[in-house]
Amino acid sequence: MRMKAVAVAVFGGPEALGVVDLPEPHAGPGEVRIRVHAATVNPTDIGLRAGMYRARLADRKPPYVPGMDAAGQIDEVGRGADWQVGDRVLAIVLPTGPHGGAYAEQVVVPADSVVQVPTGADFVAASTLPMNGLAARQALDKLALQPGRTLGVLGAAGAFGGYVVQLAKADGLRVIADASEADEDLVRQLGADIVVRRGEGIAQRIRDAVPEGVDGLADGTLIDGDALPAIRDGGGLAVVRGWEGPSERGITIHSVRVSDYAHHQAALDRLREQVEAGVLTLRVARTFSSDQAAAAHRQFEAGGTRGRLVIEF
Repeated sequence: MRMKAVAVAVFGGPEALGVVDLPEPHAGPGEVRIRVHAATVNPTDIGLRAGMYRARLADRKPPYVPGMDAAGQIDEVGRGADWQVGDRVLAIVLPTGPHGGAYAEQVVVPADSVVQVPTGADFVAASTLPMNGLAARQALDKLALQPGRTLGVLGAAGAFGGYVVQLAKADGLRVIADASEADEDLVRQLGADIVVRRGEGIAQRIRDAVPEGVDGLADGTLIDGDALPAIRDGGGLAVVRGWEGPSERGITIHSVRVSDYAHHQAALDRLREQVEAGVLTLRVARTFSSDQAAAAHRQFEAGGTRGRLVIEF
């Protein structure tokens, strides 16, 4: 049997993506196969397509299938996996792993990378939760701020930043977040206590609002060291692209790698519960068919999208 997937044979721009016909995968022990209905476009997908992960794929033959978020129905259960055919699920997927990514009609994942779709959510909305939700949760876990402490969030209108704001408020933190003029109302609705204008000079604007400096800061904008002046002595900075410093004034740099939470089923299920409780907001900007994947990548790279772009299968 065969399946349709969106993949890249030669690394490059959005035009490198194409619809291909691949052998259908099968679930092994401790695994499930998902009939994918929705897969979200994320920065990691852009990186895989462009060749950023070629070293991790060196022992695999093309085509390579991107995609870290999947939502759909289980259609095959491996030995020892505690799921049933027909279960409506979402999953975190590692596209550099042995089974490839989520841009496919079917994907095989470990059973502990899967949770039920939140009650009331469709597959498109549910697909926006796993990667960015887990990255936000990991950032907060690494910063480990106690209730009442102050957290700075950069890129607060984005998928990662928006989840950080909402999860931080649920954790009892005071949140100061950045936003453009157009996004200020959105960021306030997400729960930020203080909103400052994003862009050059953001660290000073945070200091103007919080003279002592924030206790921790989650950076979804990749400004790395330029964020340090906003943080108090001995505070923490959570980064999403592996920047390692140098730091200053005893500030600890925490690297967020969502792959470290790929088997953290309890964390993913807690995110599901928080969606059902109204703590987290699933935001979809636009959907695309599988043969429009290149257009989805172009729109993502153009910037300014609020909510996630989702490819439907």
